[in-house]
Amino acid sequence: MKSRLTKWLSITLPLLLGVILIVYTYDKFTAAQLKEIKTHFRRADYFYIIISLIISTLGCASRAYRWKFSLEHMGYKSSFANNFMAISVGYLMNLSIPRSGEFSRALLIKKYDNIPFDKGFGSIVAERIVDSIVLLFLMILTVFVQFEAVKKFVLDKIPLQQTIWLLAIGTLLTIIALLLYFYSKMNFILTLKAKVSGLKEGMLSVVKMKKKWPYIFHTLFIWVSYIAMFYITIFTLTETSDIGVGAVLSSFLVGSITIAVTSSGFGTYPVLMSKILLFYGITETVGNAFGWIVWISQILLVVITGVISIFLLPILNRKK
Repeated sequence: MKSRLTKWLSITLPLLLGVILIVYTYDKFTAAQLKEIKTHFRRADYFYIIISLIISTLGCASRAYRWKFSLEHMGYKSSFANNFMAISVGYLMNLSIPRSGEFSRALLIKKYDNIPFDKGFGSIVAERIVDSIVLLFLMILTVFVQFEAVKKFVLDKIPLQQTIWLLAIGTLLTIIALLLYFYSKMNFILTLKAKVSGLKEGMLSVVKMKKKWPYIFHTLFIWVSYIAMFYITIFTLTETSDIGVGAVLSSFLVGSITIAVTSSGFGTYPVLMSKILLFYGITETVGNAFGWIVWISQILLVVITGVISIFLLPILNRKK
């Protein structure tokens, strides 16, 4: 009962937040501003959106190919097609239940490529760690390059005392969790350790694999494709086409973090995108329209590729 409640809350709360933000934001707009937003939708050059979606697909393909390296290091083979479709289904699942995509990916390659769930899931966790390091690097780079924008948008809005308390509580809980994991003899902890042993191999596969340089190359390609995908979209609207590299990097990071935190970014992505673009002289109506255009296009790609993959996986993996 408790797990079911947690699942429903994880689905409904981000959606509820999105609805509240949409209502709050559009209630402030005048009729003329709402008409202006609709005009931006009509006048947008969707050719650049198509290009961005192609780049996004290439990034997904690179992610599927990168996955092969860590799996091969553990002695398992998976087809590129299965990897790509499993990732596509994973993205689709994440739109409904946060972080469920990682589990579905591991389950799908277990079913179709006979790779143990814990090993597959461990390799996915390793991916997340590597990608988080890259994202952290980009965040630090953005703070240095665009310090004023980051300060106004984030730092000035977080009370210092609250931040210190959160860090202290988080550190204390982490220490307690580590002590329980390493020293507790409770059955639950012992069972957890057994499960983690399989994950370790998958996570360490990145460090120990022979093809670590191709893995790193694809990691860089994935993130370059993400940034390039977003950069191309700024040409969709005339008003955003001349924003600088710093604005692109800041907006990209805000959008990435928004989607990661809320799973889909429904409502929150366009609103926060318009807020960050305000610092770069883009009106809120333009930023809002831009945010919706980018968000809708990416969600449509995720839904289309995910649904197609759900149907193709069993067809392409029929036993002869």
